[in-house]
Amino acid sequence: MIKKDFGPIVSSSHLVSEHSPELSEFEFGVTIANNAFQRWIVRGMAAVGYPDLSPNDVLVLHTLNHRKREKKLADICLVLNIEDTHLATYAIKKLTKLGLVLSRKVGKENFFSTSDEGQAACEAYREVRESCLISALGTYGLSNKEIGELSALMRALSGMYDQAARAATSL
Repeated sequence: MIKKDFGPIVSSSHLVSEHSPELSEFEFGVTIANNAFQRWIVRGMAAVGYPDLSPNDVLVLHTLNHRKREKKLADICLVLNIEDTHLATYAIKKLTKLGLVLSRKVGKENFFSTSDEGQAACEAYREVRESCLISALGTYGLSNKEIGELSALMRALSGMYDQAARAATSL
């Protein structure tokens, strides 16, 4: 059998740089991983009875439930790296209408947290996650150590992309 080298696996060959074809491979990997992750979190929440949530809604809900502390809109946007606050505001309004999120005004600032129903939804999601996702880790030959190393690398690269976005904005 003749093995042919087709080069890096990328989504946009015109963007491959001779200086770093690996970066194009990373971008393609992030793209398909992001889409798979978004599909997963939406389906995970649908499995626990919330079929009409967007990926952003799910992420905001879990962020609000994190450590059971109230959070300001700015905190949510910072943690999730959301540039357009309207996206987070829309998610909060939608989650509030569903009874999953509570809001409390202190002075001019609004603070948000999960309701008892929101906490229960997050816990039910966790159970589905354990059953469908965590239990499959060994099947793919991934170790927790490798996942941790990859996570650190992705956080570092996200900083690089944020800096590049700032640079591009000033061009």
